[in-house]
Order: sequence, then C-alpha cells, then structure tokens
Amino acid sequence: MADSDYSLRMARADDAGFLADMLVAAVDWNPAREAIGRDRVLRDRHTAHYVEDWPRPGDLGVVAVETGGQPIGAAWLRLFSSDDPGYGFVAEDVPELSVGVLPPWRGQGVGRALVTELARRAAEHGFARISLSVERANRARRLYAAEGFTTVESGPDSDTMVMVLSEW
Repeated sequence: MADSDYSLRMARADDAGFLADMLVAAVDWNPAREAIGRDRVLRDRHTAHYVEDWPRPGDLGVVAVETGGQPIGAAWLRLFSSDDPGYGFVAEDVPELSVGVLPPWRGQGVGRALVTELARRAAEHGFARISLSVERANRARRLYAAEGFTTVESGPDSDTMVMVLSEW
C-alpha cells in the first residue's frame, strides 16, 4: 500500500458514520485488549460527543480514501466547552484532534498524512493550537511527537499533547 494508493479530501456531512467508525477504531486501537465496540463508544457521552451532530460550526476534518473511493482513515477537529470537555481539552479556543485509520492501513503513512493536512487546514482557519489525548502505549503517540505535539499534561496512562500551529 504505497502513498499513491490513497488521496485526501475534506470531511463532509455524509462522512458522519465513517467518523463514528474511526472514533471506534481510535478507542479500540489495542488488539490485545477486549474491544469496547461501537454501541458502547457511541452511548458513552464522553466519547460520543466527538462525532455527535457532525459537522457543527468550527468542525474541520480530512478523510483518506483509497483509489476505489472507500474511506480508509480520518482526522477531525472539534471545539469543546469547559462544561463539556474532551479528554484532551486545554481551552475552549483549542480544537481537539481525533484520528482513526483502518487496521490494514496503519503504519502506511496514512495517519501522518491526515495529521499533517489537518494541521495545515487548521492554521488556514485561524487556529493557533490543536490538542489531543493519547494513551502512552499507543504507537500513534510517537507519530504525534514527531509531528510537533508536546505533552502538556499527564495522567496515569495517557497524555494530553498540544501542537502550536504558528510554523504552519
């Protein structure tokens, strides 16, 4: 699966179901753990609010599609309030990043391409920073660090990381 086997496009309203799938993929990233599953992820307010009512004002996303047109991954940003924060919440004007890639496409550069493109688009939309939450054991943490995210807060098993978009 070479880079030329997929392309990126902006996320649309009709991508809501796929973003929910990618949210589940992000939550269930570790195949060694029992899967939480779609129903539980979307019933839990703390996870479901990442995709509910997609797109809301301020939402921004990118979808990777393989040459046949099937989506294979997505990255999206959503603003949260201090009354309803995300796991990687740092401020109301800092959108939180979610990323999901279908398992066969992981490790193929899709996640990096999605994060890079979305960071560029976020800067174009006037955002100064983006944040995320990632479990330390997740391989994606290394990708985020390589892309310029730095840890601003640590919990028992996860970190909140922020990317400053001034260089974009």
